[in-house]
Amino acid sequence: MSFDTTAHNRRMTYFDKHESVWLFGYGSLIWKADFDYLERRPASIRGWTRRFWQGSHDHRGTPEAPGRVVTLVPEDDAVCHGMAYRISPRVFEPLDVREKNGYLRVVTEMTFEDAPSDKIERTEGVVYLAGEDNAAYLGPAEEAAIARQIAESHGPSGPNRDYLLNLAAALRELGFEDDHVFALERALLGNYR
Repeated sequence: MSFDTTAHNRRMTYFDKHESVWLFGYGSLIWKADFDYLERRPASIRGWTRRFWQGSHDHRGTPEAPGRVVTLVPEDDAVCHGMAYRISPRVFEPLDVREKNGYLRVVTEMTFEDAPSDKIERTEGVVYLAGEDNAAYLGPAEEAAIARQIAESHGPSGPNRDYLLNLAAALRELGFEDDHVFALERALLGNYR
């Protein structure tokens, strides 16, 4: 699969007849919602874990020196926490461009984290995933190597380190734990001030 997934995502018609759609954000969509939304709620999806395994050639790095951003990888019994946005389907047009570097729209079930404790509230929605078959996929590496790449990378959207630090802060503010993100944050701040 090529870097640019915009055309592929535009062919997804699953939600075209809906007035609104829930979008699950697990990376920069948590802290940088630069799109119109109707509602926003903390949420989670099951069976996926967040990893800094996707290359960023267009936002937090360059084609010659890609940064690292998060994608989701399958993991039994894992729960990935993030933010859900209820959006109009027309919002996919700019989002498809923002998420074009290898991410595909995938239908998912999400659970709202702010529902009363005696009631489980779930809905179907969309998540952007970048699988290992896309051209920008970097895959796993040692924490120290990932932290170094993040420290050294910079792209049109700014330093890669800001992406990691903003994500860690947003997760902490929401009260969500993420061992991978917090370990990379410690490695970055401990070695690359």
